[in-house]
Amino acid sequence: MYRFNPRALVLFLFFLFTLQIQAQEISILDQLEQVAIVDQKVMMPMRDGIRLATDIYRPKTDQPVPIVFSRTPYNFNTYGDGEMRTRTLQTALDWVKKGYAYVVQNERGRFFSEGEWDILGTPLTDSYDAFDWMSKQAWSNGKIGLLGCSSTAEWQMAAASLNHPALAALVPQGYGAGVGRIGEYFEQGNWYRGGAGQMLFTAWLYGTQHDPLAPKLRRGISQEDLLRLQRFYDMAPEYPRVDWKEGLAHLPIQDIIKNVNGPQGIYEEMITRKPNDARWYQGGLYHDDMPFDKPSMWFVSWYDVSSSPNIALYNHVRQNAISQMARDNQYLVIAPVLHCSYTRATENTVVGERSMGDARWNYDEVITAWFDKWLKGESNQTIDALPKVTYFTMGTNEWQSSDVWPPKDAVMTSFYLDSEGNANTRNGDGKLVSKAPKKENQDTFTYDPMNPVPSYGGNVCCTGNAVQGGAFDQSEMELRDDILVYTSEPLEEGVEVSGFIESYLYLSSDVKDTDVTIKLIDVYPDGTAYNLDETIQRVRYREGYDKEVWMEDGKVYEIKMTPMSTSNYFDKGHRIRIEVTSSNFPRFDRNMNTGGNNYDESEGVVATNSIHHGGKFLSRVVLPMIKK
Repeated sequence: MYRFNPRALVLFLFFLFTLQIQAQEISILDQLEQVAIVDQKVMMPMRDGIRLATDIYRPKTDQPVPIVFSRTPYNFNTYGDGEMRTRTLQTALDWVKKGYAYVVQNERGRFFSEGEWDILGTPLTDSYDAFDWMSKQAWSNGKIGLLGCSSTAEWQMAAASLNHPALAALVPQGYGAGVGRIGEYFEQGNWYRGGAGQMLFTAWLYGTQHDPLAPKLRRGISQEDLLRLQRFYDMAPEYPRVDWKEGLAHLPIQDIIKNVNGPQGIYEEMITRKPNDARWYQGGLYHDDMPFDKPSMWFVSWYDVSSSPNIALYNHVRQNAISQMARDNQYLVIAPVLHCSYTRATENTVVGERSMGDARWNYDEVITAWFDKWLKGESNQTIDALPKVTYFTMGTNEWQSSDVWPPKDAVMTSFYLDSEGNANTRNGDGKLVSKAPKKENQDTFTYDPMNPVPSYGGNVCCTGNAVQGGAFDQSEMELRDDILVYTSEPLEEGVEVSGFIESYLYLSSDVKDTDVTIKLIDVYPDGTAYNLDETIQRVRYREGYDKEVWMEDGKVYEIKMTPMSTSNYFDKGHRIRIEVTSSNFPRFDRNMNTGGNNYDESEGVVATNSIHHGGKFLSRVVLPMIKK
């Protein structure tokens, strides 16, 4: 008599599922080969003889076609762990069906590409040479568009500055790691904010940088051999998983990757650079003294690591592009999501703990129409009807549009810090008031580098499990005595805050150098306090990033913070709040308060810091307010 075997059924269902997945993967490749010429591991030559590994997917047609080009440091090999990967194939299939060649290439020194890799320092000539090679192929119509997010976007701006005639249009998304210096922002590719180190690169480089002793393929290998090798050898090292909550706490900072037995590489050199080091101006970063003359559609998100400098770059290009044509063809989209999470928005998009409602947008339609316009020469209503700025306002949870950023009806409105000297914690007497207080006062806290204020939510990227990005209720965190909390009265009517947020704080301290941090918060009637944006200033750089100026004990200094950005509706009954302290760790590295290098220090000193307000010390936050 037959006896039912649950284990056998599970194995059989798993076998069927595996066959189904394999059939699906084969189906994508079959579909692609039906409509496209697939040419993988093409070794594109650079001017110095180095060859970059490139996969080309182009329509089966005798007519020349435009090119959508993505260059990346990441692994796009078709095979991994003995199995076919379909993500790149699917992207290629989508573009080929639209009449484009899709070309994806590894940066110099990455995976099958030859040469030595240098994050943010890839030679600009590689971009120019790639554009030159592609535009001269018989199957190319001579028009190239750039597409990518994060590392696949960061190189686009500096490459565009070379003004290659074949480069027709850009679509950079989450591109902050390519922004060097833009006006007030000296981020040098997200390495700094206000002169303080952003620790995202520490965790990211652990799994990215190349150890100089890692095995490499010899130069000059034929395409035939590379196609054979790629099926079972994808050149991707496997890094042990690290608990970055613990890993980033190691001191000194320069030894963090070494301490987790990570690869040696560019990190050990980059950590020694100061914000205006000459090395930042060599290679792949875009700075505001570089030319720009290409139509671009920029994508930014409110909870990304660099929304403010990204928006500032959009404004810079729109105002300073070489030609009127380029100035008139700059578009900006700002979404309420995390880094590169645009298409992950749903009909109920939750970012951290806060619901943004339906935050979906027609990205695919607009990007396709954009390339159709600039690479195919097709006019289309989608782009003609697109506003210069499309932005999502949190709180009302709606998409809005504007001709400029900030919106022209935003009025810069000052809120002044005030207290009786006890603004510590949310239970203190810190207030945000609309009239400048006449009475001078100060709020004092101690900042201990060994007990920094933890990062909780925020505008972050790439720190592993150390920080989860997004909006989170800060009210419990605000019970720490080393956080000064300043809160407005409940609003009598709702108000939209959309644009750049300026902050001026008057500080005194008993140490040579320290940090000042600020966080903007929307406080709901029930006390829930959602973070909107945050920034930091290392005080030694208060007079500019080309010099270090130490503080004198007890002397009061005006600290102008790097501007924050948001679009948020503070509803009637809500309150506007800012937090001020001296750490936000590990979003930013800890200031050891010694005036030393910081990156090579294991011991710090405790700082007694005071924020002064009232009278001649007009500590304030200036908000771009739009009354509804």
